[in-house]
Amino acid sequence: MNKLRGSNVQIDARFVDLLALYRAELLERVVPFWLNNAVDWGNGGILTCISDEGRVLSEDKYMWSQLRAIWTFSALYNKIEPRGEWLDVARHIFDFARRHGRDEQGQWVFCVDQNGRVLQGATSIYADGFALYGLTELARATDDQEVIDLALETYENVQSRLARPGSYQTAPFEMPEDGKAHAISMIFSLVFNELGHYLGDRAMIESSLHHAAEVMDVYLRPDLKLLYEFTRLDNSLIDTPQGRSIVPGHAIESMWFMIHIYQRAADEARIRQAIESIRWHLEFGWDDEYGGLFHARDAEGGTPWWRYADAKLWWPHTETLYATLLAYEISREAWCLDWFERVHNYAFGHYPVPGHGEWTQKLDRRGDEFTDTVALPVKDPFHLPRALVYCIEVLERLTER
Repeated sequence: MNKLRGSNVQIDARFVDLLALYRAELLERVVPFWLNNAVDWGNGGILTCISDEGRVLSEDKYMWSQLRAIWTFSALYNKIEPRGEWLDVARHIFDFARRHGRDEQGQWVFCVDQNGRVLQGATSIYADGFALYGLTELARATDDQEVIDLALETYENVQSRLARPGSYQTAPFEMPEDGKAHAISMIFSLVFNELGHYLGDRAMIESSLHHAAEVMDVYLRPDLKLLYEFTRLDNSLIDTPQGRSIVPGHAIESMWFMIHIYQRAADEARIRQAIESIRWHLEFGWDDEYGGLFHARDAEGGTPWWRYADAKLWWPHTETLYATLLAYEISREAWCLDWFERVHNYAFGHYPVPGHGEWTQKLDRRGDEFTDTVALPVKDPFHLPRALVYCIEVLERLTER
């Protein structure tokens, strides 16, 4: 990839090339992989325990994978082009999730078998977050009242639990004793914002902004230029290996969430802070020896508590592609394109699987594949297609200008 520097004409030409590349990656490789290998038309839903080559490894269906896939196929329809086949897949997965995804208390379960029998119950409130995300995007595509009603029921259920710390579980991630997690405020700030703006519900939007302020004022520490994954309930830092956990890719993903939220709120100061925070975590998380972003680091340079901390996973790199491109569009600062180029080169040089279309997900520090399960034993149609969709939107705007 050539340097993204020079005259405006040269930069614009490069954005045209990037737009063509990212559209081809999404539409000619990634989406066909999922359509050809994973949609379970016979039993419902989508199969995500699947190899890089498209071979089904297990027919178990992790519910947050189902719910995130609803978002992806709905977003393809809403943001790329209104192809009926994409909306059909989103509705198909929705129908399966609607029938089998919740328990008697209205909480979204963690895992079901191929036919929808519950294997693991409501052990993760993150599943509820992804339900809100997927349902909102499907509602945008369809204005289906059944979808909207299910989103509203989920919202009320989640709010009642969030008001009672300790009343919910966060599988597959451990919560420290007397602690709280950045990931909770991160996901619910975004999904409440999306649903609130779709419905024009001011109370939802205010709840979103409350969680966004938690991200920016509690977990993000500008004096240290780091975002901590955990704090105590009283907002103080936790001086333990777990408490010092920094996940650079997660922080970068969180910051583009914040940009989306604060763009709607017209809060330029918060947007500026989020852009700077992207830079902090790129500098903190990049492996200067082998390239790529570390999965996790200790805030003070010690041995990280996070499992597979030195791994080079695909998802931080996909999130960073979009975050840096978005930051450039807003700020026009050269460092954004410098980092975009570095991450683009690493990602496209390491993750695509020739002949099959999707990206491999797990590399060790040196860039060699490994097969251990890091969080869930799944390959989701989510981080990669979402990043490509959003990058395409930015690149279209940049080329139009």
